[in-house]
This record gives sequence, C-alpha cells and structure tokens, in this order.
Amino acid sequence: MSAQKPIRWRPAVIILCIALAAWLVVRSIESWPFEQRRSLALIVIFLGAPFLLLIWWCFFSRLSGRTRVIGVAAVALVPVFFRFPGMTGDFIPIIKFRFQAGAAKFASTDNARRIPATDYPQLFGPTRDCILPAPSLDPDWKTNPPHLVWRQPIGAAWSGFSIVGDRAVTMEQDGGDECVTCYEITTGKLLWKTPSSGLYDTKIAGRGPRATPTISDPRVFTFGALGTLNCLELETGKLLWSRNIAGEFGASLPDWGFSSSPLVTGGNVVVSIGGAKSLVAFHIADGTPAWHGGTQPAGYSSPFLMTLAGREQIVIFNSIAATAHDPATGAVLWEQPWGKGMPHVARPIPIAPDRIFLSSGYGVGAALFSLKADAAGSLKPEQIWKTPRFQAKFSNPVQRGGFVYGVSDGIFACLDLTDGKVLWKDGRYGHGQALLIGDYVLQMTENPGELVLLQPTPEAANERARFHVFDDKTWNPISLSGDLLLVRNDHEAACIRLPIRKSP
Repeated sequence: MSAQKPIRWRPAVIILCIALAAWLVVRSIESWPFEQRRSLALIVIFLGAPFLLLIWWCFFSRLSGRTRVIGVAAVALVPVFFRFPGMTGDFIPIIKFRFQAGAAKFASTDNARRIPATDYPQLFGPTRDCILPAPSLDPDWKTNPPHLVWRQPIGAAWSGFSIVGDRAVTMEQDGGDECVTCYEITTGKLLWKTPSSGLYDTKIAGRGPRATPTISDPRVFTFGALGTLNCLELETGKLLWSRNIAGEFGASLPDWGFSSSPLVTGGNVVVSIGGAKSLVAFHIADGTPAWHGGTQPAGYSSPFLMTLAGREQIVIFNSIAATAHDPATGAVLWEQPWGKGMPHVARPIPIAPDRIFLSSGYGVGAALFSLKADAAGSLKPEQIWKTPRFQAKFSNPVQRGGFVYGVSDGIFACLDLTDGKVLWKDGRYGHGQALLIGDYVLQMTENPGELVLLQPTPEAANERARFHVFDDKTWNPISLSGDLLLVRNDHEAACIRLPIRKSP
C-alpha cells in the first residue's frame, strides 16, 4: 500500500497571496470616483478567493476524503447559522447570526409631552427641506442626555414618519401586504393599520415600501413600492380611494422600487412614476387625474415645490435629468440633463432667488445652476460650477448661510456655494439622514444607528454628542414634533425625547 502523498499547500498559499495583493491594490486606488466601486471590487476578491480555496480543498489539496467531506460540510452549514439581510449604502454585505434575538420592546412611563406638539406632516418636515427653526436644542448631552421614550419592532420599510398632533403615520411590510400604520407618538401604541396587497423585496435594495406618507389633514396619502397611490382618513385609516398608477399608466418598476413621497399642492397630490407620463397629479378629493407631464424615466427622489426666478414650480430628480413642472398643468418648464444613469435620490436644493443645487453619488458630484429666462420667457439652467468632491448619494444635505452641510459618499462635509469648494470632510457617518434645527444638525449614522449632534460651521464639523439608538443599518428619514424625535429602520422604531434649553 502506497504512502499518502503530502498535502499540496502551494496552490492555497498562492491564492491567499494574490487575494491579499489585490486587496492592497484596491484599497490604495484613490482615483476611483466613489466608494461603492471599491466595495464591489472587494466583494469579487472576498467571494473569489474562498471559491478557489474550496476547489483546491476538494480536488488539488491531497487531503483525505474524509477531511475534504468535513470541510465541504462545514461550508454548507454557514447559511444555517448566518444570514445575509442586505447591503450597506457602500455595497458592503451585512452578515448576521441567524439565531440572534429579535428587536426588544421598551416603553417608559415618562411619556407626557414636555413642550407643545408641532406638526411634521410630510417628508423632510413642514417645508420639505430638512430644516426646522425650533425647538432650541440643549447641546450638553452629558448632563442632560436624550431620553428613550419607547422602542419597539416595526415592519420592514425605508419610509419615515409623518406627524400631525399625536398621530405618527408610516408604512411597513406585513407578509404580502404594504401597510399604512398610525401610532400614538407618546406611547408607540398602534392606533390603526390599513393593508394594501403588494410586496417589493430584494437583497440589495431591501424589503417593503420606500416612500414616506404625506398628511394633509384630514387625509393621508401614500405611495407603495409597486406603484399604488392610496388616500386614507387620518382619524381611522379608512381607505377613501386608491389608484394602481403603475398599471394604469404602464410605468416600469424601478430597480429599487417606486420611492416618490407624495406632494400635496393646489388641491392635487403629485408623485413621480417615470416614462411617458413621468410626473402625475390627481385630485385629492376623489383621485381622478388632474394632469401629467414629462417623459423621463423615474429616479428615486420625490417632487418638491419651490419658487425659482420668480416662478413656482415642482422640481423632480428623474433618472437622467432634473425637471421642473408647472404646478397647475404639469407642463415642463425646464430640464437639466444630469448624472450617468445611476440612482438619484437626494433632493434638489433651491438657492434663492434663481439658483438650484444638485448632487448625486456614484461619482457624479454636485453643481450649482442659475435659471435665466430667454427672449420668449422660457427658463433655461446655466451651470455656474461643478465639483466631483461632494456626492450626496441618498442622504439629504441642508443649506445654511451660503454653505451646504451633509454626508458626501458617507463622510460629513461642508461645501461653499460660492465656488463649489469643499472646505472640509470630517465624520464617517455612512448614509444616514439629517435635520437642521437652528444652529445644530441631528445626523443619524448608518450602521449602527446612532444619533449625532453637530454644530457645523465653515471651519469645522463640531461634533457635540452621540446617543445610541439602534444596532443595525438605519437609512430612514427622521421626524421631529416638539421635543420628540421619531427614528426607525427596517425592523425597529423609537421615540427619543431631546433635551431642550430652558427659557430664561
């Protein structure tokens, strides 16, 4: 009987050396325009190397048959103990232990309102711009920290909360239904739940609805990931009317699902669906069509009402352009080609009186445009400057005092609107959402979900404090009513009482 040949280690060593060298090369390339490209290259390395090692183990290692079987069995058991719930905003896979405990429920007895309620009736607040003038936040979180009022499980979605009075409305997935849910903000108690058939679910984009409800009291308007527009009664959740817009208008489902948060203006509710009728409006009373306009494919932004160059207009970030529409008729007022066909999410920012700021991720960058009227009175955008150094992927920046503050490709940054110069980048917060309240920015980190308090200036980010909320990826918009901040992700929701400065 011949002696067993020695184990052939050289191929495994070569595979590991090549993988290490490739990793070092990818990490050293600074000229790549966006972090996601680097992450995709690393995924190829970290998937390719184990695959080649498995082939070596099975066919070229000279290990005993029993040892090879044990190794293959161990690999086969990996999905039994671990799961892949999705990706970060930089396309880094998230791996979770399959048997870890689910979200716990916590409720404080200290849930009475400390200051009067303020309405937050739609995406990004009353003025739809992520800016609130009040309350006056107390930045000393060491002596006067935020207080967790309640925290509880919630169905999957990337929606935020809209708040009127003590009612907070969001969307969430429950099995095969997209549900509109209404909670009491001070206790987290479910007041009503209205289901609508539909399920959007992919590993990269996540599960459930994407858009935030809009409350125009006494009604709630929601837009599902598969293209259903619903109108409900705020008090009871009763469905008043519904339109399957994707089916009626023949709109194609975007790769990441329909994401347009409804805009209510002029007696109409407006959403973006893309295609031959890219922006559509319906009468809020009965859901009958009011107008449609544009022909661009849908992006992942929402429509925003703004006044530029003396004209009120609805601006929407489509797939390949930013487009402005007449709020009364839907007619296209102007259009600016933009991007490289990659997703556009962050909202366009109006810079009074006649300028607009655009920014996208995936290597696109940011630009400032001026709107000029031609001889016929039509508006035409003219580029003032453009920079690749500020990339708002799907975190929404804010404008204050001639500067833009926000997450650029995962890092908090300051941009000077005068010339497009990025003055600093400081704070790797990932792709979380933010609110500007007075002088302070409340910024959610992506993973884990921490609440960061900043007091940014053109000189520095000035991080003041942090408060841990969630342990997982948090992309959803945040909402504030009085001193109560509502935050959520795709499986948990929480209410946090913010410390407020006492009146003198």
